[in-house]
Amino acid sequence: MHRVSARQLVNTKRVNAGSLGSHLINYLAVLFSSLLAWGKKLFRVLLVPDLGHWYHLSCSSRKSLGSSSDTAWYRGPGWQGPLCAAGMNAAVRATVRVGIYTGAKVYFVHEGYQGLVDGGDNIKPATWESVSMMLQLGGTVIGSARCMDFKEKWGRLKAACNLVKLGITNLCVIGGDGSLTGANQFRTEWSELLADLIKQGKITAEEAKRSSHLNIVGMVGSIDNDFCGTDMTIGTDSALHRIIEVVDAITTTSFVMPDCVCMRVRVCVCVHLCAHVSVRACVCINIAVCPHSYLALVTALACGADWVFIPEMPPEDNWEEHLCKRLIAQRERGSRLNVIIMAEGAQDRKQKPITCDQVKNLVSKKLGFDTRSTILGHVQRGGTPSAFDRILGSRMGVEAVMALLEATPETPACVVSLSGNMAIRLPLMECVQVTKDVTVAMAEGRFEDAVNLRGKSFQNNWNTYKMLAHVNPPEVKSNINIAIVNVGAPCAGMNAAVRSAVRAGLIQGHQMLAIHDGFDGLANGQIEPITWAQVGGWTGKGGSNLGTKRNLPGKNIEQISLNIAKFNIHSLIIIGGFEAYLGGLELVTAREKYEELCIPMVVIPATVSNNVPGSDFSIGADTALNTITMTCDRIKQSAAGTKRRVFIIETMGGYCGYLATMAGLSSGADAAYIYEEPFHIHDLELNVVHLIEKMKTSVKRGLILRNSNANDNYTTQFLYNLYSEEGKGTFDCRMNILGHMQQGGTPTPFDRNFGTKMGAKSVLWLTDKLKECYRHGRIFANTPDSACVLGMKRRSLIFQPLTSLKEDTDFEHRIPKTEWWLKLRPILKILARYEAVEIDTSEVAAMEHIIKKTGEIKGGKI
Repeated sequence: MHRVSARQLVNTKRVNAGSLGSHLINYLAVLFSSLLAWGKKLFRVLLVPDLGHWYHLSCSSRKSLGSSSDTAWYRGPGWQGPLCAAGMNAAVRATVRVGIYTGAKVYFVHEGYQGLVDGGDNIKPATWESVSMMLQLGGTVIGSARCMDFKEKWGRLKAACNLVKLGITNLCVIGGDGSLTGANQFRTEWSELLADLIKQGKITAEEAKRSSHLNIVGMVGSIDNDFCGTDMTIGTDSALHRIIEVVDAITTTSFVMPDCVCMRVRVCVCVHLCAHVSVRACVCINIAVCPHSYLALVTALACGADWVFIPEMPPEDNWEEHLCKRLIAQRERGSRLNVIIMAEGAQDRKQKPITCDQVKNLVSKKLGFDTRSTILGHVQRGGTPSAFDRILGSRMGVEAVMALLEATPETPACVVSLSGNMAIRLPLMECVQVTKDVTVAMAEGRFEDAVNLRGKSFQNNWNTYKMLAHVNPPEVKSNINIAIVNVGAPCAGMNAAVRSAVRAGLIQGHQMLAIHDGFDGLANGQIEPITWAQVGGWTGKGGSNLGTKRNLPGKNIEQISLNIAKFNIHSLIIIGGFEAYLGGLELVTAREKYEELCIPMVVIPATVSNNVPGSDFSIGADTALNTITMTCDRIKQSAAGTKRRVFIIETMGGYCGYLATMAGLSSGADAAYIYEEPFHIHDLELNVVHLIEKMKTSVKRGLILRNSNANDNYTTQFLYNLYSEEGKGTFDCRMNILGHMQQGGTPTPFDRNFGTKMGAKSVLWLTDKLKECYRHGRIFANTPDSACVLGMKRRSLIFQPLTSLKEDTDFEHRIPKTEWWLKLRPILKILARYEAVEIDTSEVAAMEHIIKKTGEIKGGKI
């Protein structure tokens, strides 16, 4: 329904008075009066939307989960503000199902805090089936409304009364810092509210005793990723997907249609980013979010923007001249398109706003470029949640329930956050305070402090962008040649890593060399210099532009060493999967025989399988995961229509079950068979029985995932035959082998940015290592730490010697011996309604504390 404010109605009356006549004025006046007469509740829904919902859980005590009482009640996700984020439904689903699994009775509170205040039909029981088919839905399925009543004490009294009558003593809140602050205030004054309710005779002393304390846990849902203490908030990744989709649509027009006029027409499809495209076009993209710039900054990295305006780091004085010079320099290097990204709230050093129209007019008038601007708006909040947001929401929901079950009356309110690949708990109000400190720092002009308070992740993104934004490499060259080669199967994000490495190397003054077709190309001399302009636009391209092969150095070691000497290669960047890791080991081993191989080397993991030792994540895995998730969504939709159907899907990954497991979480699969977790005929029998029972409920469909090399005998065809035979009369089966479609597609924002940061960091590391290894007029590197894998481990990017990783490698099955994601498999089983599943939260059970000034967490970094 279209919202119309009182101010808009009055302004409309003033503007139209002369042209429409007095009868229209009277009509508007009557309409305005009618709106006021509709009542307080309806008026609030129209003008002050609020978002949220609650769960109520009554559960028996479980010693294994640390429950402190026989009854626990949960308030399910509540959002403050009229807007929500994709992935919240995943958090809702996980909280409900894990709550029910622990023996709790769960309630939704519809329409957020307003539903909590109003009570009645707004508080309804949630069942296992009521959260089915939610994962792929954006927004929130249980309504939203901003509540002004909850800001008043009388409103919180009503809310407290409703909770006490139901015996609710634990609240789980999804929202931003406003929602979480309100929940903490509610908790702080809980005893006072109970005393007032007793005096008013609305509750008895016995009821007050039963609900003597209130526990709070928060989950951050916001596309802005503006909450200090967490690497990512629920909804951010999906918003980036929406933005990048539009930016890609704009940028492609500059390559397909060289005519300026046609380009203008194409350019009109854009974002709350401003866009302009043609042979002499400029795209100015203004990201429409609150004055927090994570989306704008990451978008700039992902699309290789020429300039980005963010409020935390305003441009220097005379920025107009610098901007024009940079755009001209890009054109002189052969660029057909300029992209400018603007965050909402962009400002200069004097805190004067910088607008899209201002930048558009500047570029158009001073440079004569055809320039357009477009606003993306709420498109960024909509759409299907990404695989990352579904998994993040699910993990946060599970951890939130665990936090509440382990809470005591002395436990402070906490927020569940993401640090690296770990779910951690942080004191709620400390995080809220640091988040507010960012705003204060910006208001006071302390922009460096604002960036530091954002955390290490934000700082790394900003530093990487600043480095790659340089157009003119230094005039003094380093006489260093760095070669880049892609090895193994192609995957999305490889090109982003190559582009970043090339440009970072050129900025350092090095000459960058491209090796085509893997180690075969290195042996055959398929080596040539690669320039700044040649890698333009590579960030958004899938596959491998350099060409890649799986062949290892092997018998070509001698020829490879000769070509390294011939082309004077001083260091080598190997981008690829397990073959890149093995190839790097072979080169290191051959150093004893071939002195030419005594050069610094770095391996950047890039494979859909995510099976490279030394890194928790690989470039390309996120894109493949989203491809599988999207396919499973469509298959589930088909199953929902036909009823009583089970689909068996085979994913890639070799012996590594990462894709099958994570896709199982993101798509809501009933089971995921992988090599790392052996299964037998008894397990298959239990799964069949589980599906037969499931068909008796309202959810009459099934989804089974199997990793390609999960078992030599229990193949996908075998599973299909087994399920078909045992399900006769109850359900039928279909089989899908996804195949190489998982290696293709446009890179996701995560893979683009991960590849960009990995490429830049590898070059910086090699530059330092080359200085260390320069002796007697030449480079000689033969120590173990001169050949490393660059990988993400827990919370940071680290370099680990190739030789040190051999002990953690299962060479026969081409997987690491330790895989962090295996701890998530119990979540998959619980959410699929399997019994007797234990959840290990020992790694994250302790409350961690955030330090405001440094943005660091005790025991690790944000």
